[in-house]
Amino acid sequence: MEKNYTIKNLDCAHCANKVEKHIQKLPYVNGAVLNFATSTLKIHTENIEGVKKEIQKIEPGLELSLQKDHSEKEPIKQSMFYFILLFGIFFTSIVFENFLKRNLSGIPYYFIFLSIYLFAGFIVIKNAVLSILKGQVFNEHFLMTIATLGAIAIQALPEAAGVMLFYKLGVFFEDLAVKKSRKSIKSLLALKPDYVNIKQGDTILKTNPEEAKIGDIIIVKPGERVPLDGKVLNGQSLVDTSALTGESVPRNFKKDDEILSGMIVTTSTLTIAVTKLFSESSISRILSLVENAISKKAKMEKFITTFARYYTPFIVLLAIGISVIPPFVLNIGGFNQWFYRALVILVISCPCALVISIPLGYFGGLGAASNRGILIKGSNFIDVLNNLHTVVFDKTGTLTKGIFSVTKIVSRNGFSEDELLKYAAYAEAHSNHPIAISIKDKHHTKIDESAIKNYKEITGYGVIVDYNNKEILLGNDKLLHKENIEHTDCELDETVVYLAIDKKYAGYIIISDDLKEDAEQAIGDLKNMGIKSHMLTGDNFKIAKTIAGKLNISEFHAELLPDEKLQELEKIMDTQSGKVAFIGDGINDAPVIARSDVGFAMGALGTDAAIETADVVLMNDNPLKIVEAIKISKKTRSIIVQNIYIALLIKIIFIALGTTGIAGMWEAVFGDVGVTLLAIFNSLRLTRKANR
Repeated sequence: MEKNYTIKNLDCAHCANKVEKHIQKLPYVNGAVLNFATSTLKIHTENIEGVKKEIQKIEPGLELSLQKDHSEKEPIKQSMFYFILLFGIFFTSIVFENFLKRNLSGIPYYFIFLSIYLFAGFIVIKNAVLSILKGQVFNEHFLMTIATLGAIAIQALPEAAGVMLFYKLGVFFEDLAVKKSRKSIKSLLALKPDYVNIKQGDTILKTNPEEAKIGDIIIVKPGERVPLDGKVLNGQSLVDTSALTGESVPRNFKKDDEILSGMIVTTSTLTIAVTKLFSESSISRILSLVENAISKKAKMEKFITTFARYYTPFIVLLAIGISVIPPFVLNIGGFNQWFYRALVILVISCPCALVISIPLGYFGGLGAASNRGILIKGSNFIDVLNNLHTVVFDKTGTLTKGIFSVTKIVSRNGFSEDELLKYAAYAEAHSNHPIAISIKDKHHTKIDESAIKNYKEITGYGVIVDYNNKEILLGNDKLLHKENIEHTDCELDETVVYLAIDKKYAGYIIISDDLKEDAEQAIGDLKNMGIKSHMLTGDNFKIAKTIAGKLNISEFHAELLPDEKLQELEKIMDTQSGKVAFIGDGINDAPVIARSDVGFAMGALGTDAAIETADVVLMNDNPLKIVEAIKISKKTRSIIVQNIYIALLIKIIFIALGTTGIAGMWEAVFGDVGVTLLAIFNSLRLTRKANR
């Protein structure tokens, strides 16, 4: 059966890829996904002990356990003491190096530096030997081991000890950086509720959220996290929604308001009726999105993994050539001189800076976005957001609030306004569309659904139902023309629902839907970034034109059926050189969201279909979050590119200096560890912003 495991001591992205590929090939494993960002392994197997043994063979030191511990404490102080002690001994020995060499036949000299070397490098040497025995020769452990053993062979003991000690220091900082980057992602995983208070009569039963059922009444006290999606039955309280939406200002929730799991009640107790099972709740959905995000790797990450596979053997061959060709083929200098230079090249060329900094950069980007209520479902979509040329918006619920209200009822041909509203309410009885809800709310009276017969929905047009032996036709203007209903009210600039009773035109109802406060700024910001905005809507042309005019959107298409929306999007994609995004929230938007290069879903009010299909989910429905997602992606990409250029440029310079003998082993340490630390600290800039 499929289970989730925590992997401790997993601090190498390259190692994680290697472990995952090996596990997937095991005959008793039916599927495995190793998530480096969250240190978790999702695996389908009946032989987990066999898996554990295989992991130990590939990467000794990794520990697999069922229980997830999101508050894992690291012995940082102990490790720091270890490094301070070793560095203290090392630098003291360097100062007294000549004294140690001259006394007791140099035994103290050899003993101290070889001890430092073994203390710092034992794990590295062990992993190198195990890798060689398994036929996996070329990795960073091999480079460090062969370089330092070579240094010992030519009596450069301080350099050998120093290289291994500084390498271990670099690995230590890599570990810290990975753990820091994981915090921004794992902080979301900590939102999973531990319990739920279910009210049963006069008693409160504390139980597992996964055991709660739809309709259960739960109690959430001040300071507690809402465990399940529901509807407020009693109470009024300010609620902290920041974990889901990224918004710092608390919102006021009262009776009949929909409330989502993961939010924190702050001022008063709320009584809530559960509307979704835990597996379908907002927090469960978010956890799933976050945990699966890292499995979708960007092209840059895949490239670096492949690059490292060929880069290391090439460096080894280069080092062999440098140590052999000049002294034996070209008769330039002695073997020891060129052998030392080759060792310098091996140390300089370790690919750690590239291998660790790129995943760290993407972690930081995903974490920064999630802390702002933007869930990006994979680092590959960060790359797509960097190359956006056009953003295509749906109208209702995306640029407008999607909260409708009946503002005017116009009756025709002898029907009264009350009759019109009643017929409309019965026609919309089975619909949960915002327009239908606004009509039913205006009607107030309870609907007798047993009186409704032959309900028929015509996608993109409206509905036809029988009520009390009368045929009610309700929908847009196209529906009236489709059914050949004579009417005169065609040119209206509002959101309109038309009605016909027994093929006779009965009038229309005007529904209002206001623009979102930040919609205009979002469109303006996109324009300033050089990104075009389009709008596709099923609403009538005049309304679409009015909305587009208010928002300065020059290109739009209206009165579109779902398949026509898809066709228009494909036309836009065919004419653009860059990537195209689509932002929507409804079921009818799901195909268009899926077809776009990157699909956005409005998460708070959006449908499950739109959210599951989307590549990016905006948890608070604010259009400005689209701009923010693009900015975070561009910053992430910028930092990753900086890391690549920094690492490659410095390494090329130092390889050249090492080959000519200008740079020695100490300079090589900076060329390796120093560059790695520079790349790590650069990547952590995103993490710092994510945790603010």
